[in-house]
Amino acid sequence: MASGSTIRNAAHGGDRPRHYKELQIWQKAMALTKMIYKLTDNFPDRERYGLISQMRRAAVSVPSNIAEGQARQGTREYLQFLSHAGGSLAELETQLLLSEDLGFAKRQETMRIGEAIAEMQKMLAAIRRKLSSLQPLATSH
Repeated sequence: MASGSTIRNAAHGGDRPRHYKELQIWQKAMALTKMIYKLTDNFPDRERYGLISQMRRAAVSVPSNIAEGQARQGTREYLQFLSHAGGSLAELETQLLLSEDLGFAKRQETMRIGEAIAEMQKMLAAIRRKLSSLQPLATSH
């Protein structure tokens, strides 16, 4: 099994990030999270424990899972956390569409955030492909 440093080195253009904060995907995920917080600031107060909370949790989950995955030593673990980040992006995209349908967000806002989500999904897919190609995954028990 290749070491975590070898995996991260190959998956991020040759220069191994010493810290998740150096990952462009993590930086973009943090920017997306801030966009969601600003968007939901304008939602009705009655949604504080509903859609606002759900969207913020999903958004925070994306950079959190990327960070935790990067800190892991093995490919399988890293891939698992990237998968969680991808799931949170899908959840967030669904909630974003719902917020527009309910009239909580304007189309222009949701389109801009939707584009950021789509970019993140592509980045995650590329990293996952790269990591998957580096070594065979362990067989299941």
